[in-house]
Amino acid sequence: MGDSLNLGWRADATASSAQQKTLKSSIHCSGVGLHSGDKISMFLHPADIDTGIVFRRMDIRGKNAEVAAHFANVNDTRLCTSLANESGVGVGTVEHLMAALAGCEIDNAEIELSGPEVPIMDGSAEPFVFLIECAGVLEQDAPRRAVRILKPVVAHIGDAVAKLMPADDFSIKLAIDFDNPTIGEQAFERGIGPGVFKSEISRARTFGFLEDVEALRKAGLALGGSLENAVVVSGDRILNDGGLRYQDEFVRHKALDCIGDLYLAGGPILGLFTGHRVGHSVNNLLLRTVFADSDAWCYSAAEGSHRINPGRWLDTRAAAVA
Repeated sequence: MGDSLNLGWRADATASSAQQKTLKSSIHCSGVGLHSGDKISMFLHPADIDTGIVFRRMDIRGKNAEVAAHFANVNDTRLCTSLANESGVGVGTVEHLMAALAGCEIDNAEIELSGPEVPIMDGSAEPFVFLIECAGVLEQDAPRRAVRILKPVVAHIGDAVAKLMPADDFSIKLAIDFDNPTIGEQAFERGIGPGVFKSEISRARTFGFLEDVEALRKAGLALGGSLENAVVVSGDRILNDGGLRYQDEFVRHKALDCIGDLYLAGGPILGLFTGHRVGHSVNNLLLRTVFADSDAWCYSAAEGSHRINPGRWLDTRAAAVA
């Protein structure tokens, strides 16, 4: 288990009082799509105040090319989080980049992609953190808008349980349990801020099991997967040269995924997230459950808090959870 959870941890500036941030300059990278196997070119661009995170497919013309990074746009949660707009234009495997944007406190950015998936890079969020740091971070003249959790909210899918509870800052308490001797039971508890995310979470890589590879590829998944971008487990062995980056890298990567999935709330969350055997599906269901209850949350900013009705469009899409 990780160090004791410090609910008193605070960032240098809390989400409720900090200014919005974007990138100082544009930056580019390229890599393979984990599931598509396609070579993908990606540009991260600065964006105006209150833009949020917006993906744009460079291979598609017109306004239909834009996909907002929002939980209501999640249309697939099989082994990754995928988004789609009303025209069906999609962007897959967004969670690692979203985690990096959350960890670096980037509120506004436009992300251009040459194909249908964010490049997997090394399977962690560290390359994206590096890109953001190289581009630089620009503070903007508007307060951040955080989602403050006002009462406990829980979501269940099978034996997966995800919960958000009121807290002054964002913290994670996570447990995983795999019927595999290399992973077994692991737990991770932290207050999450930029320094913690970079040093303790960002380098944790996605993982999978060698015996599942053939079935995944027959299903059109993991076509770009390799030992270069995932931890591969075979029985009681780690197949990657160099082994693990953290002794508990598996649960840390689950924490990374949760951070990315929760940033689809449209801003930072002020609350304690707890989860057991969680995945992308239950994380998305948790956000839909929170926003469906107007008594469970409010927006919190420097000038105070106010409730905003999420609107009927969230209700109509609430059933679209995998």
